[in-house]
Amino acid sequence: MTPTPPSGLRVLSVIAPMTQLNTPYPSTAYLTGFLRSRGFAAQQVDLALGLVLALFSVPGLKALHAAVQALPEARRGPSLLAFDSQFDRYLATLAPTLAFLQGRDATLAYRIAPRGFLPEGPRFAQLDAHIVAEGEPETDPLAWAFGSLGQQDRARHIATLYLNDLADVLRQAVDERFEFVRYGERLAMSQPSFDPLATALAAPPNLVDSTLQALALEAVALHQPDVLLISVPFPGAVYGAFRIAQAVKAAHPHIRTVLGGGYVNTELRELKEPRVFDFFDALTLDAGERPLLALLEHFAGKRSASRLVRTFIRQDGVVRYVDIGEADIRFEDVGTPTWDGLPLNQYLSLLDMLNPMHRLWSDGRWNKLTVAHGCYWKKCSFCDVSLDYISRFDAASAETLADRIEAIVKETGQTGFHFVDEAAPPKSLKALAAEIQKRQLQISWWGNIRFEKTFTPELCQQLADSGCIAISGGLEVASDRLLKLMKKGVSVDQVARVTKGFSDAGILVHAYLMYGFPTQTVQDTVDALEYVRQLFQAGCIQSGYFHRFTCTVHSPVGKAPQDYGVTLVPPPEGGFAKNDIGFHDPTGTDHDALGLGLKKALYNYMHGIGIEEDVRSWFSVRVPRTTVARQRIARALG
Repeated sequence: MTPTPPSGLRVLSVIAPMTQLNTPYPSTAYLTGFLRSRGFAAQQVDLALGLVLALFSVPGLKALHAAVQALPEARRGPSLLAFDSQFDRYLATLAPTLAFLQGRDATLAYRIAPRGFLPEGPRFAQLDAHIVAEGEPETDPLAWAFGSLGQQDRARHIATLYLNDLADVLRQAVDERFEFVRYGERLAMSQPSFDPLATALAAPPNLVDSTLQALALEAVALHQPDVLLISVPFPGAVYGAFRIAQAVKAAHPHIRTVLGGGYVNTELRELKEPRVFDFFDALTLDAGERPLLALLEHFAGKRSASRLVRTFIRQDGVVRYVDIGEADIRFEDVGTPTWDGLPLNQYLSLLDMLNPMHRLWSDGRWNKLTVAHGCYWKKCSFCDVSLDYISRFDAASAETLADRIEAIVKETGQTGFHFVDEAAPPKSLKALAAEIQKRQLQISWWGNIRFEKTFTPELCQQLADSGCIAISGGLEVASDRLLKLMKKGVSVDQVARVTKGFSDAGILVHAYLMYGFPTQTVQDTVDALEYVRQLFQAGCIQSGYFHRFTCTVHSPVGKAPQDYGVTLVPPPEGGFAKNDIGFHDPTGTDHDALGLGLKKALYNYMHGIGIEEDVRSWFSVRVPRTTVARQRIARALG
C-alpha cells in the first residue's frame, strides 16, 4: 500500500565528491525516481562534478595560480613549476578543452591531437614509456594506439593527461588529499576513530573546501529542501559529504541532513560516535527506500523515532540504532531512476588508459541500471555475503527492466547502459536480451557477471545481439585450489571457455584479479600470472585489474578465519568506521613485493606488450618457475 507523502516536504539528494566524472553516480537517480513515484517533491544535484568544473574554470585556475605563487620556491616541484611557467597557456586552453571532453566541441581534437595546443606537465612523461616499449619513432609515441585516423581518442587521452596535471597542481599546492576518485579516503576508510576526520573538518577551509561549501549553499538556495540526502558510496566521498553537511547546518540548521550509501552500509554498522550527529540528523543502512520513507514520516511528525527502520540517530547525547523490521520495498516496485536535474551535457569523457575495455569506466555517459538487487550466488569467501546488498537477492521481470530502459532513453536521449549488479544473473540477462530483441530496442550495455558455465557460446551471442559490448567478472586468484577455497564455484578451465565465448561473440572481457588471499604462496602467485598470461594470449580476456585481498569483518574469512588457515588481528577500539581487518597468514608470503610484478605484467598485457615473456621477468624478487603447462589454456579451449 502506497503511503500518502507528507505535504510540502521537499527532498534534495546530493552526490558528494568524489565519485566519477564521466557519468553520475546512480544513487541519487535511484532515490529521486523512487521518491517521485511516491509523490514526494524530490530533486538532485551532482556536487562532485560541480566541484571539478568550478575548480577547473578560469576563476578557479586563477585562484590556484595564486596559491602556487604564495608557496616558497623550495616547495615548488616539477608540477607546480610547469604550471606556473605555462599559466597563460593553461588559462587560454582550459575552457575549450573541457568543452571538448564534454562532447561539445569535437573539432578541437584536430588541434589537441598533434600535441602543440595544450601545455604539458610531468604527466606527459608516461608517453615515453610507449616509445621504449613499442619502439615507435619519437615523433609519434601514440601511433601504436591510435594510428593515423584516431584523432578523437588520441586528443581525449592527451586532454586527460592535461587534466591530471592540473589535479596534481591542486593536490600539491592546495589540498594533499585531493583525488578525482579517492578524495581524502584515508580519513574514513576503516578508521576506528573519528578524530582525524573531526580535525580535518575543524581546520580552516582551503580553496577546495570553500568552493564545495559555496556550491552546496547555492544548491540549497535553489531547491529550498527540508531534507538533504547525501549518499557516500566510497570512503573517498566521506570528507566531501561531511563538508557539505557542515556548511548546510551552519547556514540552515532547520534542514534535516541524512547520510547513507555503500560506505555507511559496510563501515558504520557499529557506529557509536556521537560527533557524527553534529553534521547529520540520521544515518540509514542498506537499501534506502524503506528507511527513507519511515524517516520522512518521522520528520513530518507522522511517525515516532522508536518506529524508524535501520536508522542511527542521537538521543540524549547517545547514538541509538532503531529498526522495527518493516519489509523492504520489492525491487520490482522501486520505480525507474531519473536523471532529471543532472547536467548530462557537462560530464567529462576521459581516456586515461589505452585499453578498449578499461576505458569504459571513465569514458562515456552511461545510464546506470540494476538488473537485480543482491547476488544470486552469495557464497564467495572474500565477499560481504552477510550484508543486505549481497545477501538479499530480488530480481525484477524482464518486462519491468525493459520498461525502465525505454523510459530512461526517452528522458536522457542516450542509449548506453551500465548494469551495476554485483553479479547479473544469467537467467535474468537471457530474459532481458530476449525482451530487448522483441521490442527492437537499440541500446549498448555492459555489466558484471560470474564466469559460470550457464554462459554458453549461444547465450553470449544472444547477449551481443541485444547490445552487450563488454562484461567484467571475478577470476580472482587463477588457481583451482584457491578458487575452491574461495567458494567461487568456477574453475580456471571453465573461466577460459566462458570468456572465450564472450570474446568470440565480439564482447570485450575484463577480469577482476586478486592476490594475497589466505594461504596463497609464491608458487600460487606465479602460476596464477601464467594462467592470466595465457588467457590474454588466447584472446579470452582483454583487460584486468589486480587488487590486494582485504579481509572484511562481514565476509566468511572475517567471520571464520580458522577455516582459511589465518588468525585475525584484533582491531583498535573506536566508535567510528570498522570494515577491513588485519590477519596473520602462516605462509609468510611477501605479497607487497609480488604485487608490483603482477600489476606491471597486467599493465603491459593490456597494451599488448610482453605476452610471450616468461612471467618471472616481471618480478623484481626471485620467484620459482611456473608449474603450469605452457599450453594449458589452449588445451582447455579444445
